[in-house]
Amino acid sequence: MIVIGVVAMLAALALLTQAGVRWINSRYPPRGEIVATAAGAIHIVDLGPKDGAELPVVMVHGASSNLNAMRLPLGDDVAKIRRVVLIDRPGHGWSPRGSAQDSSLASQAGAIAAALDRLGISRAVVVAHSLGGAVATRLALDQPERVAGLVVLAGATHPWPGGGVGRLNKLLTTPLIGPLLAYTITLPVGLMLVEPGARSVFSPQTMPDGYVDATATPLLLRPREMLANARELTALNAAVGAQVPRYKQIAAPTIVIHGDADDVASLDIHSRALAAEIPDARLVVLPGVGHMVQNAAPDVVQREIEGLVSAFVTKSHATMR
Repeated sequence: MIVIGVVAMLAALALLTQAGVRWINSRYPPRGEIVATAAGAIHIVDLGPKDGAELPVVMVHGASSNLNAMRLPLGDDVAKIRRVVLIDRPGHGWSPRGSAQDSSLASQAGAIAAALDRLGISRAVVVAHSLGGAVATRLALDQPERVAGLVVLAGATHPWPGGGVGRLNKLLTTPLIGPLLAYTITLPVGLMLVEPGARSVFSPQTMPDGYVDATATPLLLRPREMLANARELTALNAAVGAQVPRYKQIAAPTIVIHGDADDVASLDIHSRALAAEIPDARLVVLPGVGHMVQNAAPDVVQREIEGLVSAFVTKSHATMR
């Protein structure tokens, strides 16, 4: 009888989860275009002027989020004066992760490159947050000709002691147990926890009113995305450790921005180290700012982006003389 009861409960939770997925998908539909690329389908939002004369800005989100985390307010502000391309990394938002794709940094960087190919963009300033910083640095390493400038916001770019990413993420990557959790309980429970969880990432800043809804954060709770996100996080420590020795090869002008009150990604472990390893990189430390740099100091980030664009244009003009 106990076994029958457990099976019945799991079946009910699975049905509830599927209903939740349908509700989330209808509430937070794609806001851009899903394009076919050599790396699979990629969801992009392409904002701002597209006359081809200016250097585009590509924005890469971190873990447990989607492109909207870079759009509000940073992407929308930058798009007032130049082209901005926001990308859902494979497995997140509305970019699926196909069975042939993996969660490696190289694969993620390759997907961004494929999306840029599809848009006809050969070079761009790349702005990346948190885990996205590891992906963007990998892009600068693997395809340096694409990256005219690099802005890393509270990046997770180096291994950290213990490599902890939370018990739930470890469970979600456990065979059988992970899919069972993802397809039964994580969505119903997650809907209750998503707002306080997002609020904690903003600390010590206050999360903007309506942020979770405005950024479509509940998309994370869908089973496939939960599993994809967990695989990335549990693999991250080893992945960044493998590419750290290569950071000295990054040739793109690089700005590293980090808050000294960030308790998600350590300023010392990640950004101070990254700025020291990339030739001529500059570190900007924001006093009292936590992990969500793009929300806490969008004016600072935009100023640094514009500085990189201006430097690139000046260098290009000098080369043509």
